[in-house]
Amino acid sequence: MASPPCGNLDSGLEIKTRSVEQTLIPLVSQITTLINHKERPRKSERTLVAIQRVGQAVSVAVGRFVAVGEAIALEHHELKDEMGHACFEARRAGDTIAQLTEPGPPCVVPSPSVTVFSDRSGMVKAARLLLSSVTKVLVLADRIVIKQIVASRNKVLVTLEHLERVSTFQGFVHIFSQFGNEMVDFAHLTGDRQNDLKDERKKARMAAARAVLEKCTMMLLTASKTCLRHPDCESARINKDAVFQRMRCALEQVVDIVTEARGCAKTVLPASICDAVKDYKMSVESLRDKLAASPPEGVGRRLEALVERTEDFTDSPYTGHQQRQAILALCQLARQDARQLLHAWTQAQQSLQAMETSEELEVAIAKSCQSVNDLRRELHKVAVGRTFELLRMHAEHSPLRALKAAGAQGDPEAVAQYSRTLTEQKEQLVENCRLLCHVCGTKPLEITCVHAQETFHVIGPQIVSAAQTLALHPSSKIAKENLDVFCEAWESQLADVVLLLREIDDVLEGKQGDKRAYLSLPRTGKHAANTKSAKPVELDAEEQSGVAKVGLELRLLSSDVDAELEKWEEQEQQVVRHSQSVASMAYNMYLFTRGEGLLKTTLDLFRQAEVLLLVLSEEGLQLCSSLQIFSTQLVGDEKLALMSKVEKLLVLCQQLQAGSRTPVLGKSATFQKVDSSIQTTRSMLTLILNILPACNKPNAKSKSEQSSLDSPQDWRPNTSTPVRDGEDILHNNDNNDGSHHDEFAVKAFEQHLAGLNLLESN
Repeated sequence: MASPPCGNLDSGLEIKTRSVEQTLIPLVSQITTLINHKERPRKSERTLVAIQRVGQAVSVAVGRFVAVGEAIALEHHELKDEMGHACFEARRAGDTIAQLTEPGPPCVVPSPSVTVFSDRSGMVKAARLLLSSVTKVLVLADRIVIKQIVASRNKVLVTLEHLERVSTFQGFVHIFSQFGNEMVDFAHLTGDRQNDLKDERKKARMAAARAVLEKCTMMLLTASKTCLRHPDCESARINKDAVFQRMRCALEQVVDIVTEARGCAKTVLPASICDAVKDYKMSVESLRDKLAASPPEGVGRRLEALVERTEDFTDSPYTGHQQRQAILALCQLARQDARQLLHAWTQAQQSLQAMETSEELEVAIAKSCQSVNDLRRELHKVAVGRTFELLRMHAEHSPLRALKAAGAQGDPEAVAQYSRTLTEQKEQLVENCRLLCHVCGTKPLEITCVHAQETFHVIGPQIVSAAQTLALHPSSKIAKENLDVFCEAWESQLADVVLLLREIDDVLEGKQGDKRAYLSLPRTGKHAANTKSAKPVELDAEEQSGVAKVGLELRLLSSDVDAELEKWEEQEQQVVRHSQSVASMAYNMYLFTRGEGLLKTTLDLFRQAEVLLLVLSEEGLQLCSSLQIFSTQLVGDEKLALMSKVEKLLVLCQQLQAGSRTPVLGKSATFQKVDSSIQTTRSMLTLILNILPACNKPNAKSKSEQSSLDSPQDWRPNTSTPVRDGEDILHNNDNNDGSHHDEFAVKAFEQHLAGLNLLESN
């Protein structure tokens, strides 16, 4: 028997997460079978056994559910009494149902009063008690998750305020390290919630907000450092303030979504062409049932509303003349078909067979629907085609390269000139994203389009302000790094739009992908992700070729690192050991790109990713710790140069660590994750290859001096002692990762092996 909708379990109960829904479906199905069972005077033994099994199944399901609730109660003492009482009531109700469905003693003479269960009113009462208590447990469990997210957001906001007010590099280093750890917790909590949401619009809004936080964390790092280095630079301050403001808005949006706050929690979407087409077609098809009604004025009104929305296309300065004429012609055709439709409806209404739909009316309905479908396809072709053309035109990122060059040359006039070019490109992208909202076909994709539109609108001016800062301080490495970060964010958003266009095409052709996996109920410990495995994905020839090319570079770089390490006299040095581990893991990734070794498919890679990539990043972080200690032996330019490289290595390690935990669904996302992991590993090896010679030379010199003085100083780090942030060590944390302390690494790896989500608390 089909189970009823979970939203009808209890008055006022709305199931908002898939994990709750999937947990309740079996329980509701079994209870419904019992409650809706029609009593008959005589029952076969087979029926009695079946009903008994149902009762036992309900009891077992309740037992499992209650075990989860009781475990949660032990972890959250503030809800212990409420949760404990609800679990007690649920268990009691489950036991009652099992007892009521137990067969009674056999009757010698069948009696008409004998039923499947002797106390029907007791069964109804037990079922109601069970559903109400289960509802209470679910509400409390969900409240815990929301409370965790809100508390995590509050911690991030407090640290964000401290970061905004900090005035020294030493203070910034300390606070940003804490900020990075808090962002890891927040990212994991919100990622789980996003994955579990039933409402696809809420899920899309959550994804957009989390994407902003992910990209803005790196921007915040470089923008803050630039402001600290150049405190009197107005453009640097503007650049920094914009990042902080955007992060605060994204944090608020996440909490508004999970707490269902009214107002800003709901993204206001413009009326789209697709919505207008659906409304018009519904009004047209409803004419079959309205032959006895008054003249259908709604058809014409809805068509005019649809035509009015096409003005966004025809009035756009970027729409070509032929495209505009094609749109206008299709609008005129739709009006003509609508007039014929109303005429056919009038004729059918006046005919003797007014209660039946005439053939002429059916043809008119089909033609009207087809005309607006053709209009939608034409608008889709215009919006998607124009965007593809714009992306192709700017694939070389010429304005970005020109801005970087002009800023590095200290040429404010050239920066202003190329800024105008970038601004024009930004306006085109914003306009195209606005038109894409009309044709994308689903509300989640509309939200993604709005997010892309806002991103281009915000990042464009930020790139300009970063370029202005560099033009005023052309020798500033941090100003150059800051501009690079914003340019990379721009390029990343362009790549996201390419994926968005493919999804929009899929919706038009009816090729929407599978639903994402969702979470199970909260477990003891941390709220872990669903352990269901993703399907393996085989890369096509072009993708394999691209991955193989980068993989070959990994092989060459890992060989170069091994060769460089052979030059070290002390092979037991921590720097050597960690570098060898990184090179070895990179070699395993190279074998994957060739289809060799243990990693055959993308599923193999991702099964190993949370171990291989996590351990790889942790080895890199350990290497950074060793290098930071080693830097205390250096002075002047050598020390600054080494720490600059170590800082970049930290970022790459944390990017790899964060990327390994990001869930993906679909072939394109899978390939993107594979490619991103390999690219980041390649960058790590390249940087390590540059660092090793710079370390080996001072190390050999130091050993020589120590030998002559007969006072050796072992600079190898004590792995049992966490590395502390020194006032001269400026490290940074990436957008989705935490600290690099040994304790963090051990906890993270242990929890991974336990199959839990990485929600470490520091």
